[in-house]
Amino acid sequence: MRILGVDPGLVTTGYGVVDLENGGVRVLEAGTIEPESKDLFERRLLKVHLHITAILKAHHPDVVVLEKLYAHYKHPATAPVLGHVRGVICLSVAQQKIQLVEQSAKRIRQALMGNGNATKAQAQEFVKRVLNIKSPSFKLDASDALSLALGQAHMMRYKLI
Repeated sequence: MRILGVDPGLVTTGYGVVDLENGGVRVLEAGTIEPESKDLFERRLLKVHLHITAILKAHHPDVVVLEKLYAHYKHPATAPVLGHVRGVICLSVAQQKIQLVEQSAKRIRQALMGNGNATKAQAQEFVKRVLNIKSPSFKLDASDALSLALGQAHMMRYKLI
């Protein structure tokens, strides 16, 4: 099974594709989509849409795991912006006729590390250790996306979903 995890954001969208084979996990691709901050809003959304579509066409995942919308009460204006980013990601997935699953970061961290309140940095260290990633420049958004894919795989394997 092949899973694409996506951590949406207008500044940085993280993604990670994993392949589950023979009881193991192999990373096929992971990275970030970072539109130019000076670009118009619609151009930034277009960049996310095109990049996600290219990843879907290149890797043909069986399922895409998208992080559920979370907006902090101190920053309520982020919710509509994230909604737009999630919308173009959902559009890309629907156009490719791929199953979409939404998971919260808290649920993924609970499933993987037994602590839904683990920090992004703790989750990143877990992902690096499990997937044997040595890169010092491995970004938090990419590790969040890989943790979504790993968490989905874990929950499917143990029928937690």
